Amino acid sequence: MNKRFAVLSLLLTTSLSCFAATADDATELRAKLSKIDSLHATFAQQVTDINNKPIQIGSGVFALAYPNQFYWHLTQPDESLIVADGANLWIFNPFAEEVTVMDVAQAVDASPMALLVHRDEATWAKYSVIKQDVKGTLHCFDIQPKKLNSNVVAVSVCFDADQLVKFNLTDEQGNLSQFTLTQQRLVKDNEADIFKFAVPDNVDIDDQRLKQTN
Repeated sequence: MNKRFAVLSLLLTTSLSCFAATADDATELRAKLSKIDSLHATFAQQVTDINNKPIQIGSGVFALAYPNQFYWHLTQPDESLIVADGANLWIFNPFAEEVTVMDVAQAVDASPMALLVHRDEATWAKYSVIKQDVKGTLHCFDIQPKKLNSNVVAVSVCFDADQLVKFNLTDEQGNLSQFTLTQQRLVKDNEADIFKFAVPDNVDIDDQRLKQTN
C-alpha cells in the first residue's frame, strides 16, 4: 500500500493523510459493531478459488454476543462447529471426531473475524481498516492484519445501514469465502447456551492452550 515519492515532504503529507483516513474508517466500523451486543442469523456460504471457480456451497447458523462469544454451525454440506465461550475457542469436526481448543486471545491472532466480538484498543491495533466505496445503503470495510499470523489474510464486512448483512474471508491460497446473512435478530435469553461447548465423548482433543503455556 505504501508508495515511494521523490520529495520527502510529499511522502510525509501523503502518509499522514492515509493514516487519518484509515483511523477514521476503523472508528466508523467500530461504531457500527458497538451497536451489536448480540446477533443471531442464518448464513449461505459460497467458496471460490483464486480463479473464481466454485469450490463449495454451504449453509448454517451464525451468532455472536459481546464480549468474546461466538457461534458458527455449518450444517451443509459437511457439519462443523466453532464456539467461543468468552474464554476459550472450540473447533469441532464431527466427521473426524476431533476438537481443537485455544484461548480466545489466540483467536484474535488467528483471524480478523475476532474483531466482531472485541472492542479493546490492543486488539484493534493489530489490524488496518479501509472503507470501500459506498453503494446505496451498503457500507463495506476491508480488514487486514498488520502482521500475518494465520491462513486468513483479509476480511471484509458489509452493513446495510447498521445491519450486518455479509462478510468475506480470503485465505493465503487466494480462496474467497463469501457469507450472506439473513433472518438477523437478537440472541434470545433462552439461547445463551449456544455459546457453551460440551466436549462429546470419544473425541480427540487438541488443546492449543497447553501448547501455548508450554
